[in-house]
Amino acid sequence: MPERNPSRMEQALKWLQSGEASSVERAIGVLQRVVFSFGMKVCGDPSDAEDTSQETLLRLARSFKRFPSTRALSVWLYRVAKSQCLMSRRKSKFAPKGMLSLDELMPRPGHDSSQTAFSWSLTPEEAVLQGEFRERLESAIHGLPKAYRLVFVLRDMEQLDTREVAEVMRISEGTVKTRLHRARVFVRNELDKYLRQRAGRLA
Repeated sequence: MPERNPSRMEQALKWLQSGEASSVERAIGVLQRVVFSFGMKVCGDPSDAEDTSQETLLRLARSFKRFPSTRALSVWLYRVAKSQCLMSRRKSKFAPKGMLSLDELMPRPGHDSSQTAFSWSLTPEEAVLQGEFRERLESAIHGLPKAYRLVFVLRDMEQLDTREVAEVMRISEGTVKTRLHRARVFVRNELDKYLRQRAGRLA
């Protein structure tokens, strides 16, 4: 799992708070990259991700909010970006043919709940096919309903804590944990299928 890098948000906030034109411009550049990356993970379409980053940063420039902390900036930024992604209209190449039901997101009977913590590490053999693995991962993530996908991306990929995810999504921390558990199980099962298929090809 990638380490969270809070320095980018902290540095962006310092630049914003300085009020200097050059520093604010640098902050906007950093935040635009953060939002674009988030948009790609959630929307899956470069045009939607670009629209999301532009609209989010436009709102920031219009209101030029005074954020008291890095947490406040992070929650505000992801909340606005989340709203923009939910309004996206283009269809990702990874979008599922049909919407999953909640039953399909429930752990299978006999599932070991201790294995639900998602791991992003790859074995050397998997790293050889990292491009294929990444595409399967993106496909699995985009197979999730957006509400579950957002929680998964915010918590496991953007590395927000549970409280921050709850604030961004405007849901309870308990709901965050439930959706995250179901999303992790689904993504892990999809990747397990891929790894078993790959093992069969190599046998």
